[in-house]
Amino acid sequence: MTTSSTLPPAAPAPARTPPAGPAPRRPRRAAKPPSALLSKAGVTALLALATLYTLLPLTWLVLSSTKSREDLFGTNGFAPGEEIHLAENLKHLFTADGGVYLRWVANTVAYAGVGALLAAVFGVAAGYAFDKLTFPGKERLFSLVLLGVMVPGTALAIPLYLLAAEVGLVNTFWSVFVPGLVFPFGVYLARVFSAAYVPDEVLEAARMDGAGEFRAFCRIAFPMLAPGFVTIFLFQFTQIWNSFFLPLVMLSDQDLYPVNLGLYVWYSSALSQGHPEDYLLAVVGSLVAVAPLIAVFLMLQRFWKSGMTAGAVK
Repeated sequence: MTTSSTLPPAAPAPARTPPAGPAPRRPRRAAKPPSALLSKAGVTALLALATLYTLLPLTWLVLSSTKSREDLFGTNGFAPGEEIHLAENLKHLFTADGGVYLRWVANTVAYAGVGALLAAVFGVAAGYAFDKLTFPGKERLFSLVLLGVMVPGTALAIPLYLLAAEVGLVNTFWSVFVPGLVFPFGVYLARVFSAAYVPDEVLEAARMDGAGEFRAFCRIAFPMLAPGFVTIFLFQFTQIWNSFFLPLVMLSDQDLYPVNLGLYVWYSSALSQGHPEDYLLAVVGSLVAVAPLIAVFLMLQRFWKSGMTAGAVK
């Protein structure tokens, strides 16, 4: 006896998956050539223009200061005069109006030198406190400091005048000196310098040895912040030295004028009252007023350069 049997249908073959491996690379696009402004020649040309923009007014000032009054108005500004009269012009500058120019220089040194020194000390202390200490509302207070950075000093001149009038400080030395002690940008810079220069481990070691916060700041942190201190001092010194609108609003006594305001008075006198000799005084006085700024930058440039690069590397 034979039996018949049927085979089951064959199962469908599974679909083949592509082998795992790195995806084929797409062809890279050709790099675009840099624009003309970002090329080496373009950057060199822009730097050359910036150098000319800086040096041409100074060149005109130096050449004009060596001329007599006749050569000043009768020759090209960038051409030397027939003779050099720099010594005579300086003597006339320092003796004009009873030697008031030297008084203006002394006032400016007091406003800018002492003011910037104290502003740098206060700014470094405040920046260190914002970085290393913990107190309620710290970040909100620091936000107010940043807000002060964004407000231009010219916008605050009239409110400061009204406040000074309330307390009787208008037309006094303090009406120009006290506002120079506040430097919000210095506080911001000091916090950046403190984070970069002062390690927390060093402060913890000092506290474990019994040093208080004030002593740790004065003996340990402040020497580490010396480049930042010099940078903040230079910024504020330049800002106060070039300040014009605040002294113009606050002062009416010429004996309290800074150099900028005094030169403006001589220049205005030359234009409005027909005193050409005052125009030469304003030119020579401008050249002498630039000299202290250049001297301070040359003396402190070593600290300033190291301070400017501190925030770039941490």
